[in-house]
Amino acid sequence: MTRIGVATAAEVPDLDDEGQLLLAALRARGVVADPVVWDDADVGWPDLDVVVVRSTWDYHSRPEEFLAWADRVSSVTRLLNPAEVLRWNTDKRYLAELERAGIPIVPTQFLAPGAGPAHRYEGVEHVVKPVVSAGSRDTLRLGADDVSRSHEHAVRLLDAGRGVMVQPYLHEVDEHGETAMLYLDGEFSHAMRKGPLLTPGMGLVEGLFAEEEMSLRDPSAAERALADAVLAAMPERFSADLLYARVDLLPSPAGPLLLELELTEPSLFLDHHPPSVDVLAEAIVGRALAPRR
Repeated sequence: MTRIGVATAAEVPDLDDEGQLLLAALRARGVVADPVVWDDADVGWPDLDVVVVRSTWDYHSRPEEFLAWADRVSSVTRLLNPAEVLRWNTDKRYLAELERAGIPIVPTQFLAPGAGPAHRYEGVEHVVKPVVSAGSRDTLRLGADDVSRSHEHAVRLLDAGRGVMVQPYLHEVDEHGETAMLYLDGEFSHAMRKGPLLTPGMGLVEGLFAEEEMSLRDPSAAERALADAVLAAMPERFSADLLYARVDLLPSPAGPLLLELELTEPSLFLDHHPPSVDVLAEAIVGRALAPRR
């Protein structure tokens, strides 16, 4: 009997709503499918034919432990997305690599531990966040005059040994929102509008993630073209192995810009687009039955 594990965090051991939809779709295809907490030492990973990374939303607090887990699981079974993809994608400095490949990204300055907190976006509204994060945790939107708070937040992260990224706040998002482009098994599936998440004077997000205002969106031709280009610009060795991808875009006067490429544990909004549940389940079962390379 084919066995599939859907990896999650201890805080959501039974998965979220879309994870439950995925479990039901997998079980309807005659396989054994169960949630598995990624850092549970009692899980028998070799007994699973496939492990699908889904709601592992606490990984950012222990990134090296998470990546070591991914390597261990990959050595005994098939992990989706693969460990090498997770290692590349969990540190947002991948944005610089994509920019060098010609992808227009939200302007970004990276600060490394040991560096000072000064940055080129002092004097404009901006966002400060760690390069390893999830669910908008440890992310602040700061005003043009809020230099001291900006520096304090950057120093707190840098002193903890965490890399930092600083970006100008793009006000077009306040009306247009973000656009999340969802790809399943290498094909475009659907798009979502995410309402503006960062508010002036906001504090740090509590819990696993910030609540999001989501709705289906018909993406523009420019958004679709950029999302396709992002996936085409990825390191070639990754592209054939992606089970899912989410390309998050922000609007700007010059057109859409890449905010993030989510390949590790993104919400896929399967509950907003029911056909996507079956597409993802079919892709997972197909990979579970295929010979391992």
